[in-house]
Amino acid sequence: QVQLVEYGGALAQPGGSLRLSCAATGTIYANYAMGWFRRAPGKDREFVAAILWRNNRKYYADSVKGRFAISRDAAQNAVYLEMKNLKPEDTAVYYCAADRGSGTQYTLGYRFTENDFGSWGQGTQVTVSS
Repeated sequence: QVQLVEYGGALAQPGGSLRLSCAATGTIYANYAMGWFRRAPGKDREFVAAILWRNNRKYYADSVKGRFAISRDAAQNAVYLEMKNLKPEDTAVYYCAADRGSGTQYTLGYRFTENDFGSWGQGTQVTVSS
């Protein structure tokens, strides 16, 4: 099982930027997806972004597309989320997640859910406020 630890959550102003990091211990297999989710106060945890380890294909929620960028460093077993033009509605606890290994085929346009992932980090708080 992959173990994950997130870093980088902080207080930011609207329009500002943050970079979240996720360090993984264990093997990230070639057919895995790695993802970011977030939970805002009083709301369910929602999908933010994902990346396929095999071919680097990226997926984004409509609410963050064009502002956030997910990336990886396979040599460091790490995943990143670069967040730009932050908005107050981005305020949430952000979680890194690793594929549960079910063998799901992640096609173009695939809609990720929590059930696609089996390992989760502890979460890191992002607050966007002036």
